[in-house]
Amino acid sequence: MKCTDNDARKRLGYTEREWARLLEQERKEKQKNRKLAAILALLLLLVLCMGFLVYYLVFRSHDRTLSFAYDRTESVLGLGTILDGFEAEDGFASSLCVVTEDTNNSSVSLDSYSAALFDLNDQETIYAKDVFTERSPASITKIMTALVTLKYGNLDDQVTVTSAALDIEEGSSVCDIQVGDVLSLRQLLYGMMIASGNDAAMVIAEYIGGSVDGFVELMNEEAAALGATSTHFTNPHGLTDSDHYTSVYDIYLIFNAAMQYDTFLDIINRKNFYAEYTDAEGNAVAVTWDSTNQYFTGEATAPDGVIVYGGKTGTTSDAGACLALMAKDLYGNPYLAIILHAEEKEILYSEMNSLLSLINE
Repeated sequence: MKCTDNDARKRLGYTEREWARLLEQERKEKQKNRKLAAILALLLLLVLCMGFLVYYLVFRSHDRTLSFAYDRTESVLGLGTILDGFEAEDGFASSLCVVTEDTNNSSVSLDSYSAALFDLNDQETIYAKDVFTERSPASITKIMTALVTLKYGNLDDQVTVTSAALDIEEGSSVCDIQVGDVLSLRQLLYGMMIASGNDAAMVIAEYIGGSVDGFVELMNEEAAALGATSTHFTNPHGLTDSDHYTSVYDIYLIFNAAMQYDTFLDIINRKNFYAEYTDAEGNAVAVTWDSTNQYFTGEATAPDGVIVYGGKTGTTSDAGACLALMAKDLYGNPYLAIILHAEEKEILYSEMNSLLSLINE
């Protein structure tokens, strides 16, 4: 009711006292309505604030800006922080595992001559046995051959196989390429690493270095640049030579440098590689090269909680059975395990599993 003046009071038949009481009631009602409106406005503001907080805390707080969401350097999808801050040429010196003496030998007893396990994220040496002793590396050599090829070669180049492919020991591992075959440098590299083809290594060396000897000079220059002071190469494949040697720690340095190249990471992770090329007469040739890594062939199984990413094998009578392997735990953290000179392959993979088991301890 809206009461404004005496005319209205008289017209409605109210006394002055009754009219005053009505006006007071009207004032109190308006005051009450104003308080209620203020409370409702405050409640609405609180609801909006709560809604924003719920939206931000539940949804937006999980947002992350990823420059390369599926890059190999992501800890789960790829190699963790192993490559963070590295440059292709000088990054190896910025973050290395340090070894001064045998480490943690009481935890695992290995008969192999030299061995090590490195935590690549934390730059920690988990296990080390005779890591600086010079030993014949067999086809582990091809990690350096791959590194030099990736650094100096164009993988799309077409390469004609020469008689250099035949200048290897009879019965050694080959890709079975023939003189006159035309393959890409990429195909030769994959064949050399996956099938451990000594013939492919010789063709690569001659093509990149101008001669095999020229390529070997590049290998030794690269080793010196990496600080691999216990290393000297005389060939690109690792067949026995008294002046051809390296050490477990130097293999770590070389492997670490090779991992800067995505192509290398792809190669070591493959179980096989299919190649099509032409022979000397121009006829099409198709071949599949299978991995020599028994973890990939199913002949060996890694310990629980360890994922074998890939690596390089090597075997000669002088070097014994050798393996340089990158593995990851279930969180994607990378490790490098190296064994030189196990007496036979069965022992090699058994002792490699003993080494890998230290990852989860």
